Amino acid sequence: MNNFLRHRKWVLVALVLLMVSAGAAIGEDRIQLAILLDTSNSMDGLIDQAKSQLWKVVNELARARRGGKAPALEVALFEYGNDGLPESQGYIRKVSDLTTDLDRISEELFKLTTDGGSEYCGMVIDRAVQKLSWSSAKDVLKVIYIAGNEEFTQGPDPYTAACARAIRKGIIVNTIFCGAFQEGVDGMWKDGALLADGTYMSIDQDQVVEAVETPYDKDIVRLGNELNSTYVGYGSEGETLKNRQAAQDSNAASMGAEATVQRSVAKAGAAYSNAGWDLLDAVANKSVDLAKMKDDELPNAMRKMSLPQKEKYVQDLAAHRADIQKKINAANEKRRVFVAHAVKNAPAKSTLDEAILASVKDQAQKKGYSIK
Repeated sequence: MNNFLRHRKWVLVALVLLMVSAGAAIGEDRIQLAILLDTSNSMDGLIDQAKSQLWKVVNELARARRGGKAPALEVALFEYGNDGLPESQGYIRKVSDLTTDLDRISEELFKLTTDGGSEYCGMVIDRAVQKLSWSSAKDVLKVIYIAGNEEFTQGPDPYTAACARAIRKGIIVNTIFCGAFQEGVDGMWKDGALLADGTYMSIDQDQVVEAVETPYDKDIVRLGNELNSTYVGYGSEGETLKNRQAAQDSNAASMGAEATVQRSVAKAGAAYSNAGWDLLDAVANKSVDLAKMKDDELPNAMRKMSLPQKEKYVQDLAAHRADIQKKINAANEKRRVFVAHAVKNAPAKSTLDEAILASVKDQAQKKGYSIK
């Protein structure tokens, strides 16, 4: 009997370990978003919209909740249709795998240039389906957005097979045609979306939307800059990646006041995490243990501290960061009300961010998320 109970105990332990290791298959609070951008000659406007609207999209998705919990947000980036890319690869490049490192996505967006080209929609969708680190969990929202302006039928890989393969893996494909709505329909962009439970949309990639200035903008930007002082780089790349954070502030500023405000808001949100280089985020998610860190992994200011001093230093900075983030979020809620009132009777925008947000909210709802 004892042997039986002992055997049963270890079977139960094994099952628990199996469930933990397969946690992603049981259910996760996660949104995975892959953006596939046409970088051929005529797409400079599309790239500019992606640069200027990235943080707005991030902020809206960061408002998602399921069971009161905010999901992790992972973003991936592909470019296609650029003659500067190898023909052997179908003029396609995986710029970034799915990542929570949103500064990296911003950095890579600002490196994109246009040239060419031959735009193989079926091939880039298939490449994204096959090469990105998609979750196997059924509860995860997995979406692809592909934007371009040529026929959806180009290239050796049929879009029909690529879209069918995507949806079999639970990956929704949304298509965004840069041009007239009916032209995209005729070019089979709508058909591609329908095959993968997605939404077809058309946009004006060259449309520049005038930002709404609000009384809260200056405070939000000031607080966003102040927030940078709470980041503590650790490890061999800590200081380099902290500098990258400041560089992405500058990149956002180069796209105008709206992008600067949206980035400041993003840094106060749950989706903005830098545990790979920031000590506070790493301690918070338990990816590092202060007691086990070597002095040469820490910034100079912390190297002569005792462990209690290190812990207090991190705790105090974390409290200061939380206070700044609270102020940014409070100001942003007032800003959202102000903007909503200002644009109440304005014509609808035909831009990349509006296309993404108009569809992803409905698709998130089907996975049990609410985005308000």
